[in-house]
Amino acid sequence: MQIALDAMGGDHGHEELITGALLAVKQAGLSVSLVGDEVLLHKHLDSLAPDGKTAKLIKIVHSSQVIGMNEHPVDAVRKKKDASVMVAFDLVHQGEADAAVSAGNSGATMAAAIRKLGRLSGVSRPGIASIFPTLKKPVVLMDIGANVDCRCQHLLQFAIMASAFSRINGVIKPRVGLLTIGEETGKGNSLIKETYPLLEKSSLNFIGNVEGRDVFQGNVDVIVCDGFVGNICLKVSEGLAEAAMLMLRDEILKSISAKIGYFFARKAFRAFRKRVDYAEYGGAPLLGINGVGIICHGKSSSQAIKNAILEAAEMVKRNINRDILESLAASNNVVQLEN
Repeated sequence: MQIALDAMGGDHGHEELITGALLAVKQAGLSVSLVGDEVLLHKHLDSLAPDGKTAKLIKIVHSSQVIGMNEHPVDAVRKKKDASVMVAFDLVHQGEADAAVSAGNSGATMAAAIRKLGRLSGVSRPGIASIFPTLKKPVVLMDIGANVDCRCQHLLQFAIMASAFSRINGVIKPRVGLLTIGEETGKGNSLIKETYPLLEKSSLNFIGNVEGRDVFQGNVDVIVCDGFVGNICLKVSEGLAEAAMLMLRDEILKSISAKIGYFFARKAFRAFRKRVDYAEYGGAPLLGINGVGIICHGKSSSQAIKNAILEAAEMVKRNINRDILESLAASNNVVQLEN
């Protein structure tokens, strides 16, 4: 299996991305195409894998342009046809790679994926899903930012696609919740009120409305919302996790007894940090595109890049798009999905 990695994206430089690719190759035995400036990438690859054994499963594909984090996604994709993220998805389009992974400009990654691969038949709007840790097992939240203005059929499709992603992660019949301001039927804005009956009549395992406080309880497997709400939920959660760790550290440093307590509980603290670390969950899958793509956090470590590559390979192996298409067809009698 061949995974294309946009090696020019991310905040930590090429070494972190290449190290992640080397880790994935070593663990899973798959192949990775590093896309970017070939001179620069060869230099870093040679320094990180001097023996050349693992590097044999890595090839470099040259691209002459890079899309920056602050560039307008659609304009950049239109103007920079040889950007690394564009070339990565073109490799998938040409059949030279099975999936693409990028830690660069997320909007440009989505735009490049749609431009090069198109949408799955019957999907109105591809979206971005994210895995959140909970008190029980991880939950999939969709959409987390690709679509800020949605209609009810879009949310239905998000639920279908996120459920398919949940299934490839081992959940047999994912429980689906609709994110709103109250558990009672009828709570929420007009979008939520129009979406509720569609989910209720669908073949999905819909359990009803869920509130923000329910996200981390683990009582559902999939939570559906528009991209505006989902992105706020994602950013608040990331900020809270970081702040909680810093506040806890500050409290520990205030007294000798707290430091002693930390010494004996340090394994539990490390386990907690790992449990809430986004790096453990790889990246956010682009669902609804006619192929497989993963968006990674800009601050992704080599561990996160490795997990994103492995996640992409698993999505290809489990043929997630076939599952999505079959589920969409089963829901066709509920609502006429846009083409």
